[in-house]
Amino acid sequence: MTMATQTVTNHRRMLLSRLLDARAETDALFRTVRPEAMYDRPIAERHRIVFYVGHLEAFDWNLLSEPCGLASSHPEFDRLFAFGIDPVGGGLPADQPHDWPRLEIVNQYREGIRQALDRALGTEPGDDWDDGAGSFGQLLHIAIEHRLMHAETLAYMFHQLPFERKTGAAAARVHQGGPFTPEGVRVPAGRATLGLSRDSRLFGWDNEFEAHLTDVREFTIDKYKVTNGQFLRFIEDGGYDDRSLWTEAGWDWRAAQGISHPAFWVRRGNTWAYRSMFEEIPLPPDWPAYTSHAEASAYARWTGKRLPTEAQWHRAAYGTPGGREREYPWGDEPPAAGGHATYDPTPVSACALAASAFGVEGLLANGWEWTATQFAPFPGFRPNASYPGYSAPFFDARHYVLKGGSVRTAACMLRPSFRNWFQPHYQYVYAGFRCASD
Repeated sequence: MTMATQTVTNHRRMLLSRLLDARAETDALFRTVRPEAMYDRPIAERHRIVFYVGHLEAFDWNLLSEPCGLASSHPEFDRLFAFGIDPVGGGLPADQPHDWPRLEIVNQYREGIRQALDRALGTEPGDDWDDGAGSFGQLLHIAIEHRLMHAETLAYMFHQLPFERKTGAAAARVHQGGPFTPEGVRVPAGRATLGLSRDSRLFGWDNEFEAHLTDVREFTIDKYKVTNGQFLRFIEDGGYDDRSLWTEAGWDWRAAQGISHPAFWVRRGNTWAYRSMFEEIPLPPDWPAYTSHAEASAYARWTGKRLPTEAQWHRAAYGTPGGREREYPWGDEPPAAGGHATYDPTPVSACALAASAFGVEGLLANGWEWTATQFAPFPGFRPNASYPGYSAPFFDARHYVLKGGSVRTAACMLRPSFRNWFQPHYQYVYAGFRCASD
């Protein structure tokens, strides 16, 4: 075996191992749902849980079957489970449980696809297992990261299920954070390199290309994410009832839906509780406040500030006083790999060793962070030929960029170029925010 062939073989083994690990993670998440709850819809804007059992394999099949030379044995399911939903304009799905196939049939479909793909993927590789555009290696990257994204989506979906509809007893981690004082950090003017270069041959989604420099003026940004304790003061000051703090669309949404607090909070008499995955706990005042973009924006206006732009967030996270950009806020060493043993964040002051060069703390893996930037293509954007619908349908001025990652975000997606996006009225993501000012 030549050195080149050995390299391709090792790369193939690495990708297939990652795919199996991703399958194991989503399988474990589905096991937290009781069988009688598999047709529940924990979040009104999303499909019923049973859809996702079929979707993950249908996506892999629709992506990989043709390159593998495989013929479908169930084209109806390939179409039924092909696409998720992200309804805009207030429209919500109205399907009923009986509209979906029986769970045992969906499980048979899932297992049949896995067996067929695993047989095909186990053959000796050709020369197209690298990570270049259109290569088979890139298709595997797409399948792996798509599944890992859904692992996080499933976690926050299942978070909204009633406790009795789930199995498991993972206690919420209530780490004690050190004393801290909310303060702003001045970030000097400089440049931010947004996106990935196609010449790098690194894997990225289509919205991550093309790399470009952006000039960023001097600004100030919160050293820490906004905490539950800080957000509670906004509520107590009548922030949800002050129309001047909200956009017109945000106010209409708040009023129509009766929104008066974050989705992870529960009122218990005169106190607040936090809804963890398997239990309620007293509201941790030093955890980041998980909110929608609309709520975060209203809070920022209440403080006389605003949300940072994507470029500002990037500069605060990866920039340095000397102009060089780091791979991660703390330096160039990647985060330690590990399992997802928790669903909860840590106190905002518990991440001092992960501070950026400018002293901004907790930028990665303790909750996504909303930005003021609408999700839009970078200059030179080209839809991914293998998944053209990944980004382009959401360049609609109705979605906002999030950066940073949560405790459920896979390490491979903590890269600087990765961009997440959601509608401004979506409350369920593990997403917080920090404020900025000029």
